[in-house]
Amino acid sequence: MNPTKLIDRIFIPRRRQIEKYSLHAEEIQMQVLRKLVDRASATEWGKLHNYKSIKDYSEYNRLPIQSYDDVKEYVDRMRHGEKDVLWPGMVKWYAKSSGTTNDKSKFIPVSSDGLKNIHYRGGIDAVSLYLGENPNSHFFSGKGLILGGSHSPNYNLKNSLVGDLSAILIQNVSPLVNLIRVPSKEIALLSEFEEKVERIASSTIGKNITNISGVPSWMLAVIKRILEKTGAKTLDEVWPNLEVFFHGGVCFTPYREQYKSLIASDKMHYMETYNASEGFFGLQSSLSDPAMLLMIDYDVFYEFIPLDEFENDNPTVVPLWDVEVGKNYAMLISTSCGLWRYIIGDTVKFTQKNPYKFVITGRTKHFINAFGEELMVDNAEKGLQIACMETGAQVLEYSAAPVFMDSDAKCRHQWLIEFSKEPDSVEHFRHVLDKALQSINSDYEAKRHKDITLQELEIIVARPNLFHDWLKQKGKLGGQHKVPRLSNNREHIESMLKLNIM
Repeated sequence: MNPTKLIDRIFIPRRRQIEKYSLHAEEIQMQVLRKLVDRASATEWGKLHNYKSIKDYSEYNRLPIQSYDDVKEYVDRMRHGEKDVLWPGMVKWYAKSSGTTNDKSKFIPVSSDGLKNIHYRGGIDAVSLYLGENPNSHFFSGKGLILGGSHSPNYNLKNSLVGDLSAILIQNVSPLVNLIRVPSKEIALLSEFEEKVERIASSTIGKNITNISGVPSWMLAVIKRILEKTGAKTLDEVWPNLEVFFHGGVCFTPYREQYKSLIASDKMHYMETYNASEGFFGLQSSLSDPAMLLMIDYDVFYEFIPLDEFENDNPTVVPLWDVEVGKNYAMLISTSCGLWRYIIGDTVKFTQKNPYKFVITGRTKHFINAFGEELMVDNAEKGLQIACMETGAQVLEYSAAPVFMDSDAKCRHQWLIEFSKEPDSVEHFRHVLDKALQSINSDYEAKRHKDITLQELEIIVARPNLFHDWLKQKGKLGGQHKVPRLSNNREHIESMLKLNIM
């Protein structure tokens, strides 16, 4: 008997709970808010903002919006062992994330409540929704390869850790989960990424792997090493029962064709997850719909700022039930990790309501708007997809930034692209990409009109492994680290270009 069919019965009640998202979203979210405010009312933050007086959303809406710079002093005190600051008790774990303008890194609190009621619930629901979509699955007939980062002691406090979120999750995961996952904890938590890849490949080649989880760019490094060591042409020759990749952290679009070429099985599935250092927020609930379902009954209360107001001193802030379909928003979260009305930095666009489904469109800081073109990461991904389909190319990594004015007084976007399969003509790829961006983004199209404001974009072909080497140079291989796709200044791309000629 297929054990997955038997185990799936455990998940059926949860899928029925998720079905209630369609009818009771506002009620569910208000229950979450009341729970969070009540739990934190006796903390320093709760007392400062008089949480005991908050009875409804309009009263909560008066609280200040927070960036990391606003709360980092509180977080640092928590990291030194202070209790009851942003969340009840002592928070022992901190997810290290990419830095702000003033800091190299951010340290996001991960409370025991947050681990249980946000992060681990997301992992369980990912499996639950996948099994609901694939009733013929043999998921539990083998093991799952979970690619994680590393951690280190936090200020030498006992049992306190700082590191990649994935490492914190693996460190604290249930022993039952360890029975069905690989590699060993010792290998999974190695800090040296290249050694980790080698040891993961060696230790998993002979295993029956049915599912893999991780960031697409880093998982690709593992897959390619496994194929090199085995001599296999595709991964399903090594793991014939592989059926699903739970991916997140970066947009999957640039990697999709590579994965299809490396995993030839027609039973392979791909499910996107929205799991960040700050929380687990969304899951692809349908294999036929790339939009993700917003998970509204975790310990996360959501609010949204229309992106065109994001830079305003007093922007409009709306709760989930007041969002509009098709509009770009910056997302705010309040969580049981002690983040309150916190700007996560991601931008999203809802594709439907009841239930609420969305796509990630970019980052509040990762866009190009040097000339009023408002080019988002979502635009870039779609444009590249069109260019790849028309030219047969495959993009491995990329980054783009504006050229404000060259010696000929011309302004344009400059794209640095590393191809895994280069087009026959980079010039043709360039034309297709530029036209695609104009068809996708009316502001870009307007600025490109007659080459008056913006000239046609420029493409520089990156040498092999450029982006890998750039991340390595910055000590950012593996884990949650990723290549900045779009930048409104030239800081990142200039350092990449210097490395490109070495």
